[in-house]
Amino acid sequence: MQKRILVVRTDKVGDVVMITPVIRELRKKFPGSFIGALTNENSSDILTGNPNLDVIIRDNMKKDSFGKIVKELRSFKFTDALLIMPAERAAYQMFLAGIRNRIGVGRKLYEVITFMKSVSRNKYIPLRHEADYCMDLARKLGVVTDDLTPEIFLNDNEIAEGGDILNKTGCKPDREKIIVHTGSGNSSRNWSEDKYIHLIENITAIKPELEIILTAKEMTKAFRDKFTGMKYDNIFFADKSVHRLRDLIKIIANTSLLIASSTGPLHLASALKVKTIGLYCHRPMNCAKHWGALGKNAVNLEVSKEFCDKYCSSDKERCEFENGIGISEVISNIS
Repeated sequence: MQKRILVVRTDKVGDVVMITPVIRELRKKFPGSFIGALTNENSSDILTGNPNLDVIIRDNMKKDSFGKIVKELRSFKFTDALLIMPAERAAYQMFLAGIRNRIGVGRKLYEVITFMKSVSRNKYIPLRHEADYCMDLARKLGVVTDDLTPEIFLNDNEIAEGGDILNKTGCKPDREKIIVHTGSGNSSRNWSEDKYIHLIENITAIKPELEIILTAKEMTKAFRDKFTGMKYDNIFFADKSVHRLRDLIKIIANTSLLIASSTGPLHLASALKVKTIGLYCHRPMNCAKHWGALGKNAVNLEVSKEFCDKYCSSDKERCEFENGIGISEVISNIS
């Protein structure tokens, strides 16, 4: 009987990037299988064009009815499903779709009453990378691997489209481009816009040949005015050109470096094999060991334990992340 495997992760951008190694390794282990993914409408752009997937099921939770997704899942006759992180809606959808072998994480009540098998994260002790915890569910099906390399696939036309988007912002095709993504969506500790301004000014002074692309939706008017008012000829705003996540992915693919705090675009760049410089808090659930960008092109800068112990409160409600990583540390890693 053909194995028909569903991989489920319906949360944020960086989280969904972490299931791409799982999908690849399942395909290697079960080359003749049918593999699908269930994710949300926005994050599905990460999986578009993935040759290891046979189908992507998109659950727009604001528009799609619960039953619509159950019916769609049932139509594919999945034999196995991996619920990578607890999600009550998806857990019941998998159960009602008749998927017999369902594996989740932890022991939430809805997992218990739907008779879901379980993989424990063991309270994150010892702490491992998020992608490694995700792979534990594939290991439950027999996958044996330590390859956690994330991947996103673009065709040549999409890469060219990303170049066209940048050209329309005023970028020149023959100049090297880097992204400074100043937002975090409140998913991680981050620098203030003032500090990012100083970083950009330093980069411009030291490497004036670089074009700097700004992509964060959260940029304030004051931040924009700082650069538009002074008429910098190497700084470009691309955020209004991003109408969906796939546009941002196309843009990143046309750059050589992305600088950001621990947030989705950092993991998009890593999966595209673009060099990253990531800024990380020392707290276990936010640190580079757990959420660092992966791959040989990744530089993960983390606030030191000594700094954190000295300047941050023990409950971490008071966080001095702003001063824990210096601009010079970032600059020194720009080649």
